[in-house]
Amino acid sequence: MADDLTVLRFEQAVLPHLDAAYNLARWLLRDDHDAEDIVQHACLRAFDGFVKFRGGDTRAWLLTIVRNACFSFLRKRRQEDLQSSESIDQQLIAAPDGQHDPHLALLRRIDREAMAAAIEQLPAVFREAFVLREMDGLSYQQIADVAGVPVGTIMSRLARARQRLQEMLSNPVNEQ
Repeated sequence: MADDLTVLRFEQAVLPHLDAAYNLARWLLRDDHDAEDIVQHACLRAFDGFVKFRGGDTRAWLLTIVRNACFSFLRKRRQEDLQSSESIDQQLIAAPDGQHDPHLALLRRIDREAMAAAIEQLPAVFREAFVLREMDGLSYQQIADVAGVPVGTIMSRLARARQRLQEMLSNPVNEQ
């Protein structure tokens, strides 16, 4: 049983990063409920391992646990195609407040939906790198730590993700 001081230290270190953990899980799993379950499971694993944590980047440490839990979950469900199209939670990409022009608001919503759909189509490793960098603001090194790959690999994945997104968004009609 953990003492009160350990619980307090854990809460102070981990709770500020729960939104980033959920965001990563949501984008990797493409399901709100599964993401919530995985983040809860990952937090329990993080708490169990917190006494062994020797400091450093708590955010990257937690996101590594969440990432590993997501991929373990996906393997258990034997999902072979990580690019299936499912609806996306529009709350993750919220519209700016104060929109007075309905036409402009509609165009912005269409842009958000197109971007979300394009991100959904990225391969998992590209989507992971893109979400961690562009949505969660992690550095290349932090993403490399989370993914367990060299920084150069992260830079390559991000470049490819951005290139694919640009291609998908500039040519929204799929050629047959």
